[in-house]
Amino acid sequence: MAGNRNGATGSDKDFTFVNSFVKYLLFFFNLIFWVISLVMVAVGIYARTVKHAEATLTSLSLDPAVMLIVVGVLIFLVTFCGCVGSLRENICLLQIFCISLVVIFIIQLAAGVLSFIFSNKARQKVTEVINDAIVHYRDDADLQNLIDFGQEEFGCCGAATYLDWSNNIYFHCNQTNPSRERCSVPFSCCILSRNESVVNTMCGQGMQEREFAEAGKEIHTSGCIDILDDFIHSNMIVLGGIALGLAVPELVGMILSQLLMNQIKKQIELQQYNLNHSSDPWS
Repeated sequence: MAGNRNGATGSDKDFTFVNSFVKYLLFFFNLIFWVISLVMVAVGIYARTVKHAEATLTSLSLDPAVMLIVVGVLIFLVTFCGCVGSLRENICLLQIFCISLVVIFIIQLAAGVLSFIFSNKARQKVTEVINDAIVHYRDDADLQNLIDFGQEEFGCCGAATYLDWSNNIYFHCNQTNPSRERCSVPFSCCILSRNESVVNTMCGQGMQEREFAEAGKEIHTSGCIDILDDFIHSNMIVLGGIALGLAVPELVGMILSQLLMNQIKKQIELQQYNLNHSSDPWS
């Protein structure tokens, strides 16, 4: 039972079940994530208004800027209930906050289980997203930089194979294609030597016309899906730690809010008891 006495008199009327440490710890805990949510919303709005990411909308299942805004608004609303609820000792807002965390935690847990059970469908969906991004590679500078970064970082090319780049109109390997990049792949597919100080952006020229073994001498021929799959399996402990790290703040929020609600309920019962016995000279 958490309780403290305030004031110099130390009378029973000054006694409270509400622990100030729990109350303000929950408040500042929510305040931190409330500020983070504002930053997320601001960045998302900036990306939408300044960039006008129509190209990204057509190339991805969901615009990252919109997703950032939605997640930011959700965190803002939940943490707002936590902040005000803890500061004002409002049970209703604290219940909304706690229930929201429970629902989010269950959704995250269900998503993890379902992605493991339906791993093949998840792999297929990721493949579709990458192929859509390849189609719109030249339509959006940020999307292009993202794909180049991924291919350079993971040492891969295309979704399933380097020939996937034929899905892009600029790299489409057809004799009737007037593009100078016909039958080529982006420079990010190339195998670069550490001694090279200047990147040859034309190193992927005509690679789709070469056989797999021959092309493999100069570019990465493996698709990013296989490389990403291997990366996930080889870093399960790290990814599990990240998932646990995301769940810990939610669990902390649930525990603190539940503790504070129990203390507030006991304080209300005490106040009600004092009110009912205020006229009793023996109380």
